[in-house]
Amino acid sequence: MERLWTGRVKHCLAALKGCKPRQTAQYSRRVTLKALPADCRPREKLLARGASALGDAELLALLLRSGLPGKNVLALAQELIDRFDGLAGLLRANLDELRAIKGLGPAKRAELAAVLELARRALSEPLRERPLFDNPQTVRQFLQLQIGDRPYEVFAVLFLDSQHRLIVLEEMFRGTLSQTSVYPREVVSRALSLGAAAVVLAHNHPSGSAQPSQADATLTQTLQSALALVDVRVLDHFVVTPVQALSMAEQGLM
Repeated sequence: MERLWTGRVKHCLAALKGCKPRQTAQYSRRVTLKALPADCRPREKLLARGASALGDAELLALLLRSGLPGKNVLALAQELIDRFDGLAGLLRANLDELRAIKGLGPAKRAELAAVLELARRALSEPLRERPLFDNPQTVRQFLQLQIGDRPYEVFAVLFLDSQHRLIVLEEMFRGTLSQTSVYPREVVSRALSLGAAAVVLAHNHPSGSAQPSQADATLTQTLQSALALVDVRVLDHFVVTPVQALSMAEQGLM
């Protein structure tokens, strides 16, 4: 399917070579979707056939709206997707990474950041309405979006009510590339202030490996003991990377 959409983008770009001189001059100054043939315009296609009919580059082009002199907006969209190894990688890109890309001004960067935040909120909604582990895959995706791509280690806690619905996810501690310091007293205090009945722990591994370390197991046991004193259960501890969220409970490590 990816090759099909890439080929479709190339087809639309090739069609631009048939533009009249006046259109070509306009194209060289400011490339917009209007310069594309009617059957290649993402907006028109979306309205006629629905969003599912568009490829990733076409959907992204609708957000970008315009390209650069000599580079059509569809080409720019495909370049961004390729640079970040897919649409998911692009949506996880931070503002500094986006700022380094020619053609992405403040408005475009803000729009992409907004899309990421909407995706996070969309994933968090069912976690607030139903018990967290009714859909474990949603939990994993949510954590990957939240902390999976951080270049430094983050320790986060999902605070849950008595029915194991999400109250809030909070990033409690931040560290360096390879480690962070976690203070059990602060986790206990926050759980009490939120009235949490249970928690799910999560931290990322910037190295890209989701394999839990012995230090991870020891920290989990320490937090289990501290939270048990105030009747708060630790249900799981996830180790998160951009492509994986490993459950220590499923691995028999807690």
